[in-house]
Amino acid sequence: MNFFKGDKKPEAEAPVVDADADFGDFAAGAADAAEPAPVPIQPLDGAGADATLDPNMATITTAPYTKWYRLDERYSPSDFWAEGLLIGAFAFLMVLYTWGFKKNRSRSRNWFKAHSPSLAKEFASVGFSPEVVVAAATADETSQEVSPEQGLRKRSPYEYASYATGRANVGFVDLKLELIKRFNPVNALVEFLLATFFESFPMPEDSMEAVMYPFDGHEGQMVPEVPGTSEVRKLSKSTYDGFVFALVNKDRMKKLREDRYDISITFTKDHPKLPIWATAMSENAEITDALLTSELVQAIEKAGDLFDYLIVTDQPIIKPTTVEECTSTKRIYLKYHLPSTDDYSALLPLFDIFLRLPDHLVKVGHFRSQVTSKLRIIREAHLGELKKVAEAEKAEERALEKDKARKEKRDRELAALDAKGQKKYLEKEKEKEYKKSMKKSSMKG
Repeated sequence: MNFFKGDKKPEAEAPVVDADADFGDFAAGAADAAEPAPVPIQPLDGAGADATLDPNMATITTAPYTKWYRLDERYSPSDFWAEGLLIGAFAFLMVLYTWGFKKNRSRSRNWFKAHSPSLAKEFASVGFSPEVVVAAATADETSQEVSPEQGLRKRSPYEYASYATGRANVGFVDLKLELIKRFNPVNALVEFLLATFFESFPMPEDSMEAVMYPFDGHEGQMVPEVPGTSEVRKLSKSTYDGFVFALVNKDRMKKLREDRYDISITFTKDHPKLPIWATAMSENAEITDALLTSELVQAIEKAGDLFDYLIVTDQPIIKPTTVEECTSTKRIYLKYHLPSTDDYSALLPLFDIFLRLPDHLVKVGHFRSQVTSKLRIIREAHLGELKKVAEAEKAEERALEKDKARKEKRDRELAALDAKGQKKYLEKEKEKEYKKSMKKSSMKG
């Protein structure tokens, strides 16, 4: 044994293998191999596209053709005929509304332009704007003009209003235009059909109604006192007798008498001065002779069928049901229809007479004692009926209160008694009622 291993040859060392040794072989093999040729990809649109491809190869597909994304092929105009009708109808109504609104505004403005010179000539303040007071008070009578923007106010698409004040014998005047509802053709058609088939419905027409409130001696209550004018107020007398007088178109006479209490107390009589289509409604013939001037008759004849009524009244429109409602202020009404041509030359004379009528009433509105006594009798007769009704109502209330007090007293007396006492009390009550009934029957017999 070789303990020191000196004679034994050393073993050969194992070679160190490089980690990338096999890469050289692969690179060498790849260099020797032929370069692969690209396979052409054919579109799937052709009929023989599937035959050129390997059946084992995965098929390349594109998005299928559909109309979902093509609205022009999915829908046609015939699919929207209902929506088209709705849009067309809405557009048509909007056009009518715009036309009707502008037409009514134009009608009201034309009316005010024609009547503003008369208003500005008679009144110191016309319209609702504060600037109008200065303009009307300082301008010359020949150049007094108020613009529709200052003197006219729109309450609704078919209602316009104006206002004037600042005149002797007159507190103020309210003017209201009521026009056809042209902006709402459906409503206008319904109103026209109802008026055609039923007399109770008025025919829709463009009309103007003015209501004037005379001072009637109440200047101090309606106008604030200005320093230095107290003597003038004492000398001025704006009072006149209260009465009801009306000039009415016969076509509106029946409805007017039914709708207004003040007209119902008048007597209708044709006057030889008036045209055949108009009549006078008055409480006394002397009143008619005093107010029916030749100038007023000519103005009514010139107005023609456009004229509705001219009313001077001191009574309420609605029939009073209490004594307090009988007290009413004096008023003057004028109503006429607007001409379709916006030519107001035939109506302006009547409008001017209406504005100056309070001056005429102050002069001639004081009648003989016999006339005023008759007027007073008519008013006191109705007032007496209302007083009787009021007294009967008060007597009924007193009787009910007396009955209630008697029942309360009876209940207190019964509550204070015991059972026997209550029985005796009720028996006595029955006895009294029996005696009363017997006495009544004997009196009747």
